Amino acid sequence: MHKPSPIKGRGAQSAAVPQRFGLADRERDGDWRDTISVVDGAPAKLRTTVTEENPKTILSFNQSPDINFDRSINAYRGCEHGCVYCFARPTHAFHDLSPGLDFETKLFAKPSAPALLRETLGRRKYRPKPIAMGTNTDPYQPIERRYKITRQLLEICLETRHPVTITTKSDRVLRDIDLLAEMAGHNLVAVAISVTSLDPILSSRLEPRAASPIKRLDALGKLADAKVPTHCSIAPIIPAITDCHMEAIIEQAAKRGVTSCGWILLRLPHEVAPLFREWLQVHYPERADKVMGIVRSIRNGRDNDPNFFSRLRPKGVWAELFRARFAIACRKNGIVKRNFTLDSSRFRASSVDGQLQLL
Repeated sequence: MHKPSPIKGRGAQSAAVPQRFGLADRERDGDWRDTISVVDGAPAKLRTTVTEENPKTILSFNQSPDINFDRSINAYRGCEHGCVYCFARPTHAFHDLSPGLDFETKLFAKPSAPALLRETLGRRKYRPKPIAMGTNTDPYQPIERRYKITRQLLEICLETRHPVTITTKSDRVLRDIDLLAEMAGHNLVAVAISVTSLDPILSSRLEPRAASPIKRLDALGKLADAKVPTHCSIAPIIPAITDCHMEAIIEQAAKRGVTSCGWILLRLPHEVAPLFREWLQVHYPERADKVMGIVRSIRNGRDNDPNFFSRLRPKGVWAELFRARFAIACRKNGIVKRNFTLDSSRFRASSVDGQLQLL
């Protein structure tokens, strides 16, 4: 069987047009690569594009029983990190775009997000609870360097004393360590950085444009040194691909002063499942059947379990093995999984013109 060639610098290996919305599939004739090479030369390199959009609201609310926050902000849609397993990929399908390569090359930025947040926090009926950033796409993906939307949002949260949680795969979070340290002094922030492996080659295949594992671990250490509540998220754990790094990640995090760790097993909703299968065939064809066999064994015989209460609580022998290994490694390294309790009592609503309201 011929092994497909990987697309350098990208996680997804195809456009993967969603069929659940009845969109027309995109197919190339079997000779297209050879024909293009002869007539037009090598295919053009995929470039990242950014479209600015102006939503009417910026806070998203949820009532999910599986997660510990009820509101979130996503300053960007799509993510250039290109993590092939990203559960947010299917959101691009709602806009007739591919959850595959489009998700990581056709990005959307929301420059009006800070103004919208200020307006929302100034409403009389607004009641503060921690805002989660990075729940869908990474707030510190590469285009944040230019747009600085995440930093502006944090400045407003510090000004109004509004609590925030951050999840990222980027050491770019250190750019804002001044804000984060000040917010931590008021118990307003907690930061989680996801580390999936300690193998830079594997990470470059899984998360081609995310920070290297060592940079993420060092970022955790610098945040901990700055007294910012930090959490190392081993997410996702991919059976027979990344699970062998679990214990070492916990050990390295502990050496850097991190006291909280957690783990999440691979989830493959909607188009993520065929994209991930394709990725396996490109990079690890000899392990593909084993990986998917384990995944199905912990998801009730399916590629994915979408149900509340069970989707984040895998079952079966393999799931119990991962739980046991994680617990032993945490005990050995003095790690616990903390639920950081942030302070909402200091919130000071701001008016639309930026002036804080009198207490």
